[in-house]
Amino acid sequence: MLSSLLLFAFLALLMTFQYSYAVVPLLAGGVAFCGLLFARHSVRLGRGDVLCLAALLLFSLLWLADVGRTGKWPVGEGNQGILLPLWPMLAALVLMAWRGLPPKTGYWWFGVALGALLAGGIASYEHWVLGRGRPDNGMNAIPFGNISLLLATLSLVGLLARLGMRPVKGEWWLRGYALAVGAGLLAAVLSGTRGSWIVFPALILLVFGVFWRQLHRGGMVALALLVAVVVLSTSFMPRAGVTQRVAQAVENLEEYAEGDTYSSLGVRLEMWRAGARLFREKPILGWGEGRLEERRDQWVAEGLYDKGISRYDQLHNDLVDTAARRGLVGLISLLLLYGVPLVLFATHLRRRRDVQGQALALSGVIVVVAFIGFGLTQSLLRDVRGLSGFLGMLTACWCLLKATPEGGGEGARA
Repeated sequence: MLSSLLLFAFLALLMTFQYSYAVVPLLAGGVAFCGLLFARHSVRLGRGDVLCLAALLLFSLLWLADVGRTGKWPVGEGNQGILLPLWPMLAALVLMAWRGLPPKTGYWWFGVALGALLAGGIASYEHWVLGRGRPDNGMNAIPFGNISLLLATLSLVGLLARLGMRPVKGEWWLRGYALAVGAGLLAAVLSGTRGSWIVFPALILLVFGVFWRQLHRGGMVALALLVAVVVLSTSFMPRAGVTQRVAQAVENLEEYAEGDTYSSLGVRLEMWRAGARLFREKPILGWGEGRLEERRDQWVAEGLYDKGISRYDQLHNDLVDTAARRGLVGLISLLLLYGVPLVLFATHLRRRRDVQGQALALSGVIVVVAFIGFGLTQSLLRDVRGLSGFLGMLTACWCLLKATPEGGGEGARA
């Protein structure tokens, strides 16, 4: 029961309270440690569990080795992320404990729905009451918008999964899920983040591709139209600023082509260009924590890159940043962190025939695909809420999926 409450609190409060991204995982880690220490029976791990643990530990150990060689810890925005390299180890600890005593599946669905509802409420209050152009709840607007969009998509999966269960019970829950979808999308739109909308079409295609054959076609079409109406209507609200942000992106591209690099998009392109050069110069192990910034700033001082890139502690792309910072070795560890769970979830998604199992497998695929997409325009795994959200959702999806009976059985092989 305690693991269920911790999962629910993590999902519901991740975008709500300032330090919930760290407090709840630490509590879960402490409970997991005690549970493993005093467990009466050893936890039986399957091949998939071992692969997930290996991917988490490899990513963490290589990051720690990088810290060890340079003596520099990543600090994250607001100096909140000094222990970031240890977080995958914490996720591995929780994964082992939850494989033995997993949370209840209902707490996952309730958590993502409430998280989306709270994010939408906070964004609405900040935008229309406080008059803020880009609501962020005191954090960076980019992870706020990205994770709100992810919570909305997962709420949509929860809604369709409940519709796929016959008979459908509790219409008020259906309305709650539908409201959560709208609230999460609203928070993403109002946050002004553009990167999340790059991956959103892929997420929607995944969702409807899985449920298309299970649900009434007319209902699916109506739901697709509803999502489109919510997105478009919120996007074109007078004060939402979405059309302005899109126009600004186009203008930034034109300016960059003409040699003007001092814009939001122009600075990003400059960071990626610098990151590519950093990787070429040290392709195997990279420059390391702290040294990357030093070398980058030297080039800026020489006039090779726009001075705006020195304002950031990352390169606004997880692949580029990792390759430049930890070289090919670090890049492989990142690809494994993405690829191992993605393959495992996709395998279950193809194999499972029960609605709950498919919904959880799909949720795992969505989490990984979303963070790959988010990481194209922001180093989200160097953001405290981004890394915490990715590891927490990944761990929860896997443990819940493995605990969900497959056609009456345990389904614990893959």
